[in-house]
Amino acid sequence: MSDETVLAIWNALRERFTKMAAGLAEEDLDLGMGQSSIRSLLYHTAEVEYMFADWYLEKMMPAELSKAKNLPELLDLLAASDENLKQAMEELTIEQWQTPVETKMGVSTPLEAIGRLMYHAGIHAGQIALMKNQRKE
Repeated sequence: MSDETVLAIWNALRERFTKMAAGLAEEDLDLGMGQSSIRSLLYHTAEVEYMFADWYLEKMMPAELSKAKNLPELLDLLAASDENLKQAMEELTIEQWQTPVETKMGVSTPLEAIGRLMYHAGIHAGQIALMKNQRKE
């Protein structure tokens, strides 16, 4: 599988997540369930994208992530983490996509790691939708 194929799939999923995040209102950020809020899930999504780019794609994580608090700052952080991840994907060779990498989370190929990120973003998108729906009820 080429980086172009992986990027096309990633972009389709991530653009949908980005549109969902951009459609939030500032007051939505504090909606939550249990220990999680929409604000924390958006920040966490960007943080994990940076972490996976570092661990699996050899793209060093910034020394310090933005302390994004409001919606525009969170959207900027998400855009930056997405761009960082895409740059890292473009730098991998075809062989590297299938080469297992040992990390704190165990062994995975970069291709498997991107699949996990897609699943991760999808789960959090669903949680955010549920949090928003609870407010309407």
